[in-house]
Amino acid sequence: MNTSPHRLIDFHSHWGTEQGWKGSPYQTPEAREAVRKYFKWDMSFVSEQEQAVQLRRANAKAMLDLAYTYTMDVGAVRDQHDYAFDFARDHPDVVLGNWIGIDPTRPGHVKEFERCLSEGPGLVGLSVHPFSAAGTPDQPGWEECLNLCVEANRPILMLVGMSANGAGMRGGMGFELDDCHPRYVDRIAARYPELNVIAARVAWPWQSEMIAIALHKANVWMELHGWAPRYYPEELKREIGGRLRKKALFAADYPMLSHERLVTEWREQGFAADVLDDVFSGNAESFLTSIGVH
Repeated sequence: MNTSPHRLIDFHSHWGTEQGWKGSPYQTPEAREAVRKYFKWDMSFVSEQEQAVQLRRANAKAMLDLAYTYTMDVGAVRDQHDYAFDFARDHPDVVLGNWIGIDPTRPGHVKEFERCLSEGPGLVGLSVHPFSAAGTPDQPGWEECLNLCVEANRPILMLVGMSANGAGMRGGMGFELDDCHPRYVDRIAARYPELNVIAARVAWPWQSEMIAIALHKANVWMELHGWAPRYYPEELKREIGGRLRKKALFAADYPMLSHERLVTEWREQGFAADVLDDVFSGNAESFLTSIGVH
């Protein structure tokens, strides 16, 4: 039985295709084993056509994130973006848009981001990756690109909470979890009140701080990719059904987690039907309308 809602707007997923993972740090057997243990996903890939079929079957329209383009030279970054944009043009019913991840310390990357804002199909937003050379999002290196987003009225995506990158590996692949503390969402939202900031992932182990920030800042939303709903902290589930019901955006983290599984688990958590309607699509539709995306 298909348990998907009539419409599902997914604010953050990755690619099910091999090309979509180009440049990822998961090339070594050790890193792939860590991914398998963390997500129970063995990094098996599908074709572009099959990816579209899977999204269509789930009634999902997704914001797709290439994730590792900020590590590439500018030519490779442009090729990845063109690959993503071609997929979006071929399958507009399942692609809402793309999160663009660049290194803002490289002028060529900034110019490429400007091109994406002007030429990219659908919604184009900036993935502010705290592990890039620019450092955490409150550092000066991000200022130019954040202002570009303000001017274009396009959102940014900021990672919060425990990162799957490096999880279970010695040294965590060099990543420091504190770089994903919600304090950076608070700082950026305060410094750029016209900027729409989407906090990505469940913010554990700093969930209370993230809830406070989302309640305090009208320009902050939360998308909850990467976690099965049954594992959400009780505090988060309570606030989604209460004070934050208009701030929570569905996100899957496909292909690591399937849309069908997540929808089923959302429904098993005891949320009211109108809360689920908001999470699955209503909040996203309101947000998109507010920034002029239809």
